[in-house]
Amino acid sequence: MSARAHPGRAYGARGAPRHRARVAPRSRSGRRRTRVDWERLGRRVLVLVLFAVLASYLNPVINLVDDWRDSRTENEHFAALQRENARLQDRVKALDDPDAAEHEARRLGMVGPGERAYVIRGLSH
Repeated sequence: MSARAHPGRAYGARGAPRHRARVAPRSRSGRRRTRVDWERLGRRVLVLVLFAVLASYLNPVINLVDDWRDSRTENEHFAALQRENARLQDRVKALDDPDAAEHEARRLGMVGPGERAYVIRGLSH
């Protein structure tokens, strides 16, 4: 048999028919279509990069919130120290008066020069 006897049929080494390869249709842009969908892959890579950038900002944001909380606590402590300082300054001004100093000394159990100290036990305060 010849190739002319069966048009479109060619014989190989064993005599099996070879099929004609079909060409894939071209896309509208005229380029061949590849198996990789670059737009889809690009979107996925972009999303991964976005998550990586957000993850890199996570630790500094956590540190910022912790520092903000610490600053609030320190401000409260500072305000308490200012109130105590004001109270102590008032006490210093009050003790500058000689009568106030003597009154405070007697409250603490001290006696003046030439005085005799007495201790009375059994009294309830």
